[in-house]
Amino acid sequence: MSPTVPPAGSAARTEPPDVLAVAEAWRRAGRPVALATVVETWGSAPRPVGSHLVIDGDGLFEGSVSGGCVEGAVVGEALEAIADGRTRLLEFGVADETAWKVGLSCGGTIRIYVEPIS
Repeated sequence: MSPTVPPAGSAARTEPPDVLAVAEAWRRAGRPVALATVVETWGSAPRPVGSHLVIDGDGLFEGSVSGGCVEGAVVGEALEAIADGRTRLLEFGVADETAWKVGLSCGGTIRIYVEPIS
């Protein structure tokens, strides 16, 4: 028996979703999907390398790449990646001019690879 993937935003969830399983379920359902992956951190980045955020073409997402600091900016880039089919390497940090805009004021830097997978 294969595991059931709960719908995005399910309040009844007791453990974090397997975002790769969510991505696969969305892709099989014909939804355009992008995957964001933490590929490098320095300092006090809140998520480790290998953390994922999966985003569908409507902007729904599961997972986390920064504990809420940069998710909004990553979702926007993912939607653009879905639209143009190109990957992106994003970098956020306190030395970056967007640090305060996206909320990464805790210190450190984070690099996130975004790729369309549908």
